[in-house]
Amino acid sequence: MNKKRSQQFFNALNNTSKKSSNKKKFSFSYKSDFLEYKSYLSNFSSEQYQIFDDLFSELDVTDSIQRLFAGEIVNKTEGRQALHHRYRAPLPIPEFDYKKICAPLLQQIKKEKYQNIITFGIGGSYEGPKLLQEFLLNPTSDINYFFVSGPDKDEFNAIVKPLLGQKNLYIFASKSLSTYETLSCLKWLGKNRTDKNSIVITSKAKTAKALGFAEQSIVPLPESVGGRYSIWSPISLTASIENNFMRFLHGGGLADSLVSGSSLESKKYQKLIKTLAFSDIWFSNFCNKKNRVVLTYNWQLRSFANYIQQLEMESLGKPSNIESIFDETGQTIFGGFGSTAQHSYFQLLHQGTSQCSADIIHSPRIQSPLSNAQALGQASLLSSSQKQSSDLLELTNGNIPVNLFTLPKLSLRELGFLLATWEHRVFVTASLLQINPFDQFGVAAGKTAAQKFLKK
Repeated sequence: MNKKRSQQFFNALNNTSKKSSNKKKFSFSYKSDFLEYKSYLSNFSSEQYQIFDDLFSELDVTDSIQRLFAGEIVNKTEGRQALHHRYRAPLPIPEFDYKKICAPLLQQIKKEKYQNIITFGIGGSYEGPKLLQEFLLNPTSDINYFFVSGPDKDEFNAIVKPLLGQKNLYIFASKSLSTYETLSCLKWLGKNRTDKNSIVITSKAKTAKALGFAEQSIVPLPESVGGRYSIWSPISLTASIENNFMRFLHGGGLADSLVSGSSLESKKYQKLIKTLAFSDIWFSNFCNKKNRVVLTYNWQLRSFANYIQQLEMESLGKPSNIESIFDETGQTIFGGFGSTAQHSYFQLLHQGTSQCSADIIHSPRIQSPLSNAQALGQASLLSSSQKQSSDLLELTNGNIPVNLFTLPKLSLRELGFLLATWEHRVFVTASLLQINPFDQFGVAAGKTAAQKFLKK
């Protein structure tokens, strides 16, 4: 897109922000068997949506989506494909056939009847499996699941040391097998780790063998699967032991078929993705809302915000592209379990001066009437006009844009659909910002800096 055309888009968007009285408020809702959505996007108009949609066409984002699913090199700075979505493809692909890759190992794990399964990993190797295990909430399980991130030995001693002597399975999850945190845990475990009680999930089979892992204990992970997108891969092995993990992959695959399809249902779903991406960029670049709070109102989803934080901030936390009309890239994401958050940082949201937008996720459940009421009540209060009162202490900010997501059921299929939808939101946002959502050179720089001090 040439500079003149770019300037036309920027001017069109900028002009709409100056004539707020003439704006037609944007409203959109989406409903399927797997996900429901309602927009409460104050200060976002139908006119602005249309300008973004024109930019979407100008940048040929639909073609970018097709190239992603076709397996073309979309991570251009590293010369790689991004193939995490192939785990959830409707027809099994050998290298990404989750069931075939993991079935023998799962049978062996069930046969051994372990008391504890301990996963050592950090980043995507930690956030994804931990989210899934908390989501599954199986109180009748005979197995205890633990996750260790590894940078501090006190964490290792607190979680692992009391379990030594019991029948444990140790899972080391690291694509590169060069992560100091995970290698530290391997060292601390020492002779407690044997070929029979440990496995490693990695793309570096030779390195795994050099570290003492038997060949039958090595689970392959393709180089084309990024850490923050690895929840669909054998990295999430623990979620398969007592559950039908294929339902999770099926939910993600359904979202993929919609974002890349041409049916009427696909068009509705694609408008959902556009609504999320367009409004995120609008609020960040034109409304000074550089922060977004992600709140869940179901205990099973208490780590959802942590997972989304990595997905978005590693994917969209890049310098702006000089060819883009947008200066701001990703928003700062924070959040957590909504009911707890209401008694901590909600005061800032309701009466503070920080500028925010919000995502609220919940699943209506009969046994949780308070959580349901809180989710709907906060969505209404945050997005409503400023509360008027003669008592200044009672004034609330209002006008905080809210995306309200409702899961009809709390099952793996619905979660898979939601997480794939979030990935599509990130990819479309990145395409509009003209940045690469699949590299992470800033993370690498931080590791290099730490290594220098470690050597000292």
